[in-house]
This record gives sequence, C-alpha cells and structure tokens, in this order.
Amino acid sequence: MDIYSIAIDGPAGSGKSTVAKELSDRLGIIYVDTGAMYRTVAYYCMKNGISTTDGKAVAEALDNIKMDISIEDGVQRMILNGEDVTGLIRSAEVGQGASDVGTFVPVRDRLVEMQQEMAKKTSVVMDGRDIGTVVLPNAEVKIYLNADVEERARRRRKDFLAKGVDEPLESVVEQIRRRDHNDMTREYNPLRKADDAVEIDTTGLNVEQVTEAIMKIVNEKTGKKTGEK
Repeated sequence: MDIYSIAIDGPAGSGKSTVAKELSDRLGIIYVDTGAMYRTVAYYCMKNGISTTDGKAVAEALDNIKMDISIEDGVQRMILNGEDVTGLIRSAEVGQGASDVGTFVPVRDRLVEMQQEMAKKTSVVMDGRDIGTVVLPNAEVKIYLNADVEERARRRRKDFLAKGVDEPLESVVEQIRRRDHNDMTREYNPLRKADDAVEIDTTGLNVEQVTEAIMKIVNEKTGKKTGEK
C-alpha cells in the first residue's frame, strides 16, 4: 500500500495532535494538523476586527486569506498571507475562535478541499473533528480518541503553562466544555465517532501507550511496521 491515510478524531485535549505527531515520526508520513488551519482563519479574523461568530463576515474574509502549509523537519508551519503564524495561533482565545468559524459551511468546505488534496498526493496522518466522517471517509485507519473532561483540561492547562499562560483549572474545564458543545452540536459536520473508527479512551494513558495501541491497528490495516516508510 503506497499511499494510505490515518484519520484521528476526538474532542479538545484528547491527545490527537501529540499522538498524530508521534505516528508521523514513526511511520515517516506527513502529519496534517487540521485544527491549525481553522485557528489560522480565526486568527486572521480576530486580528482584523472580524467577529468569529459572524458567519457572513467570516465567509467574506476568506477571499483575503491566503493560507499555505510548510512542513519543516516534520513540523507543520502555518503561513498566513506570507507570515508564519504558527506560534501565534495557540492561545485559548484563538482556539475558541477556531471552534466558532468551524461552524460555518464556507470555511469548512474551503479547508476540507485543501485537506483532501493533500491526502491524494501522499500518505498522511490527519487529526481533527470530522476527519474520519467527512474529510477522509475512506481512510484505511480511523481512530477516535477520548478522555474525561478533567484530564483533558489538565493537559490543556499544562500546554498553557509551558507557554507562560497560567489559567485556573476551572476556567480551562469550562473552555473545554464549551468547545465540546460547539463541536458536537454544530449543524454542519459535527464531531462524532465514525461508524468504522476504533475508539480509545486515553484517560490515564501516556503518549507511548496510546501510540503503541494505534500502531497495532495501523499494522493490521496497512501492513506497515514501526519506522517503515
């Protein structure tokens, strides 16, 4: 199997990105962080005074957004109108904005098209909220990661602390709950587990344990072994 896709879905803080990056390294395939694409749209809107909850304004803003993805040393970097914004799109505010703009059909259609084009050209591991159900419905491997909300909030808070942002755990829990509600109840392509996805509860598991569990599934579905390109 020369070109294959791994789709990883799940709510905020379930460990999707961390595990997807590890799989990318082990298998030697491209990691596509779809959430970063929605964050980039949200960042543009917020930077330019456009409400991320105003669907009409966000849709109109798309014509002014030129988004490119650069892979450097296996790391995805987001380029917005010529500027590397990779380090600017990871705040909680931008994350909520990404959830907002992700409810709008024009935004999802534009980004899904970009994601599908990537998967046609090369093997990818892609994480998000509708990868297995919408973006890559024919992916060879589909995984749905989950964890209890308290653990997901602790993980997210740890990420914030690493960036010098100290938010109370209670505040992060509320952000996660709000994000879950937005993602699971939006009318267009909501977050849900694909019928043929394997669900893994990551509560109490470390990255190595989750990655090993997924590697076994990848091996079964594709015949690829750890480290084999």
